[in-house]
Amino acid sequence: MPNTPQTKFRVGSITKQFTSMLIMQLREQRKLKVEDSVCAYVAPCPDTWKPVTIHHLLTHTSGIPTYTALPEWRKVNMVPKTIDEMIGFFRDLPLQWVPGERFAYNNSGYFLLGAVIEKAAEKKYEDVLREQIFAPLGMDDSGYDWSSTIVPRRAAGYQGRGPAMTNADALDMQQPYAAGSLYSTVEDLLKWDQALYTERLLPAAAKRLMWTPFKENYAYGWSVPAPSARTFGHRRTAHAGGINGFSSMIIRVPDTNVTAIVLANNATSPSSQIAGDLLAIYFGQPYTVPAPRTVAKVDPSVFDWYVGRYQLTPTFIMTVTREGNSLITQATGQDKFEVFPESETAFFPRVMDATITFEKDASGRVVALVLRQGGRDQRAKKIE
Repeated sequence: MPNTPQTKFRVGSITKQFTSMLIMQLREQRKLKVEDSVCAYVAPCPDTWKPVTIHHLLTHTSGIPTYTALPEWRKVNMVPKTIDEMIGFFRDLPLQWVPGERFAYNNSGYFLLGAVIEKAAEKKYEDVLREQIFAPLGMDDSGYDWSSTIVPRRAAGYQGRGPAMTNADALDMQQPYAAGSLYSTVEDLLKWDQALYTERLLPAAAKRLMWTPFKENYAYGWSVPAPSARTFGHRRTAHAGGINGFSSMIIRVPDTNVTAIVLANNATSPSSQIAGDLLAIYFGQPYTVPAPRTVAKVDPSVFDWYVGRYQLTPTFIMTVTREGNSLITQATGQDKFEVFPESETAFFPRVMDATITFEKDASGRVVALVLRQGGRDQRAKKIE
């Protein structure tokens, strides 16, 4: 069945902006403060979490390891888990840095925010969502995507491309929770977008706080980069989403009341690039026409230069190996996949839209790789 504006897609981490809105609404209701320790709402709470505030959780600066990077979690992410069992995956792990000191995208923080919301509101997360956002805005085609619920016009999710395309891996939907559990449609997300221009959900002063970046251009559930050539000279608020079988992006340009919303039911779809190109067309700027990627002829012996381990974050490592005449990459807790040369230093996978470029120092020694995905560059230093 063709996708339509009424088709319901899992939106992955676009969920985070709804979670941050609920936190800000509860703040307005004086049921919490963003300066509160997470330990005021989560029990049992380790002593190491006492300095971690709601603000740190909202801005990905808590230092708590993200559970989605843990190999132990990936082995059981199809198995139903309670909220407490999920927190158990990372409750006893040491902090990676002093809270507030650094930024690293973190699903554990937003999972914990779901628990904070339930404690402060004394209701289930999905009930607070429905009562405080979805019902008031008439977002009747949005909700918590429990796998067991019959949802009309729900898209099926896929992964890979061409002959490699398969059904998406199963996922217990308690596990993404307040970090990525929602489904929606482009029409409902437009209702959400338009409501954010008003004070129907939140006063203007609270919205300004919600959209004030802390570190790495990240505010509360939104990326808010400074105006630049990349943003066509406009301020924007944006967030991508990715979850088994689905890819999504919302980019808002508030000073022009223009928004790009892209929902796809294939995890490898370049939703961020598509959204950016749609805005480029609107603003009369250059954009990219998708084209097949070409494999360059490179002597496989060159692949030996790149073998090693590359650190994206303290708990997220990209391992590069050579298997025969193939270069293979594997990120922490993820499957292996082959990458193909576009040049002697740039490689791409066929299962997703991404590029890996290896960096060398003046002596020609490989020192790092840069992963470009979803319009974002992540540099990983070679550690072995």
